[in-house]
Amino acid sequence: MGERDDPGTIGRRVQRLRTERGLTQRQLAEPVYTPAYISTLESGRVRPSDDALRHLAERLGVAFDELASGHSARLVTELRLRLTEAQRTLAVGEAEAAAEQYAGLLGEAETHGLAAEQAAALLGLGECALETGELPAGRRYFERAEACLAGAPLPARVPALRGRAVAHYLAGELRYAVYLLESTLDELNRGGLHDPDALLLLYASAIGPYMDMGAHARAAQAAEFALALAPQSGDPALVARMHRSVARTLVAEGRLAEADASLAKAAELYRGLHLRTELANCHWMRGYVYAQDGQLERAEEELRQALGMLSDKRAALYSSQVAVELADVLHRRGRSDEAAALLHDVLGHLSPERGAVHSAAAHRLLGIIAEDARRTEDAEEHYVRALSLLERAGAAGDLADLCRLLGDLLRRTGRVEAAMDAYRTGLGHRTAPGTTTLGPAPAQPPL
Repeated sequence: MGERDDPGTIGRRVQRLRTERGLTQRQLAEPVYTPAYISTLESGRVRPSDDALRHLAERLGVAFDELASGHSARLVTELRLRLTEAQRTLAVGEAEAAAEQYAGLLGEAETHGLAAEQAAALLGLGECALETGELPAGRRYFERAEACLAGAPLPARVPALRGRAVAHYLAGELRYAVYLLESTLDELNRGGLHDPDALLLLYASAIGPYMDMGAHARAAQAAEFALALAPQSGDPALVARMHRSVARTLVAEGRLAEADASLAKAAELYRGLHLRTELANCHWMRGYVYAQDGQLERAEEELRQALGMLSDKRAALYSSQVAVELADVLHRRGRSDEAAALLHDVLGHLSPERGAVHSAAAHRLLGIIAEDARRTEDAEEHYVRALSLLERAGAAGDLADLCRLLGDLLRRTGRVEAAMDAYRTGLGHRTAPGTTTLGPAPAQPPL
């Protein structure tokens, strides 16, 4: 472990272990050291060298790290093994069970003062909260993970930063989510910290907020970068399971360093499984681009692929967002009944606090479908509900378009003054300074 305790703590630990084993100071010291040196060490008046600690650890039958820091190497390795098991549980969609595992691991890591393991458990709890839609709790977990990793290099802190940004995004705080993602990307790329996993997480996570803000060119570029950075992992679940099984056998044989290496590979692959969510965003973006280009069949294919990667059990919020885009394509292909059924199902998973922008998009499209069917009252109700949600989220571009739809509906039904108010509202959002523009794009990665 790189750290060690103060001399007094080490001295008391040596004395306790020596006494438990029935050894005298002379027996512990020989043949390299003197009883007087052991006495001085046990009283905390001397800081033992690494060589001295290795000699004492061998005589006491403990690992060097355990004697120096009080952390059992076996305990740390077993905690890491259980962290990869919790990652696997989350990866297969059992977020609540994974949260229980992570909570227990967090308590143990805190008890033993293991900062890296605390951060890993907090990240896991944050991801579980995102999956189940508990956004404020998820944000708090990510903030605590960042605090645990305060002294670590930026790439190591990216999962926590990205998690916090996603929590803000799903809560409808689009501009702040983009600020977090872009500022981190800029710092990574300008600083030469070109970590592919970190960059992939950030670029893929930025696609959704970009699209919702109307920054489609940036969304397309982020998707391009993410797909270029995506690792080719074959079947990551199978390989990760293999590494986890190997680690278990190595722990049983006392080969802890090798077990740690195997666990690191397993953890990396399970993180890759989470990237499945991020890569689904890339297919979502491609589907959007095809839809804008009028290639509706290809758009449906891409969006269905994204939706298949985001089963409701595993990522309800994300899959709901993609389903809204798919419903729009279905409506444009003349399958409005199928689109409406999909949208009503989506609204069961969303709320103003959980996916406000996409809940608004669902109501907007249901309004259009109702208007096409000459159900004017239903259409107006959906438009008004969408307007309320978009005002809460600050999605200015979508708000302006929705006000146009509502104004046109009101004008056609003879309510000219109300229509003028709707148009003015839309124009106000469209021209409000800073609501539809982003700052300079972050520095680009070397691909």
